[in-house]
Amino acid sequence: GYAHWKGQVLNSDELHELYEGLKLNKVNRYDYVLTGYTRDTSFLAMVVDIVQELKQQNSNLVYVCDPVMGDKWNGEGSMYVPEDLLPVYRDKVVPVADIITPNQFEAELLTGRKIYTEKDALEVMDVLHAMGPETVVITSSDLQAPLGNDYLIALGSHRKTKADGTRITQRIRVESPKVDAVFVGTGDLFAAMLLAWTHKHPNNFKVACEKTVSAMQHVLQRTIKSAKAQAGEGNKPNSAQLELRMVQSKKDIENPEIIVKATVL
Repeated sequence: GYAHWKGQVLNSDELHELYEGLKLNKVNRYDYVLTGYTRDTSFLAMVVDIVQELKQQNSNLVYVCDPVMGDKWNGEGSMYVPEDLLPVYRDKVVPVADIITPNQFEAELLTGRKIYTEKDALEVMDVLHAMGPETVVITSSDLQAPLGNDYLIALGSHRKTKADGTRITQRIRVESPKVDAVFVGTGDLFAAMLLAWTHKHPNNFKVACEKTVSAMQHVLQRTIKSAKAQAGEGNKPNSAQLELRMVQSKKDIENPEIIVKATVL
């Protein structure tokens, strides 16, 4: 969100070296892996190798992937990572992921299908399930919300296989109030919250989504209120003022009051 930034991008060799260090110390048994914004194809391919190796260590490991590639502004989608990341996500990463959290534009990129209606979105989520993940959440979309234009729709689909081998899919829609500002880091917070709440409520996808989106709302409402107060009457808050109020929202993150309900479709 800022005009300037400094530092290096971690490359695949450096990632591999860090992982080797964990292995040498025998601290390479994990329950969860979460990945987000990545700019480098070799790094992403290395993530896949590491996740596969970790899954051999622990077959119950859950890999949560936020396939950060781009977004829509005023209805037009554009990528903010190199385009050669798309085939790596589509062909290598998504097949090993258990939970994915694309926005509408990213879900369209991964499946090569456009979403115009809720029915389209459900079909796209089915295509994504077929690629590998048991849980797919389209974190934001430009679909028309039943509650009206002031609401943003997120859609979730959770597919599980019962003991007798039959598969059941639960689908939900969550409508949350739009907040009139551009925040940075909301996708990262969403993926982290979904990981946490699906862990806490492994058998209640609806509640996991409600707590995820409710926690997001608490953080965003606190952030916008604070940003407006800092900017002063009639002034537009800047990037620093719109930094997500994560620390101040600690209680809401740990135990969010459910203020956004999900509809089972």
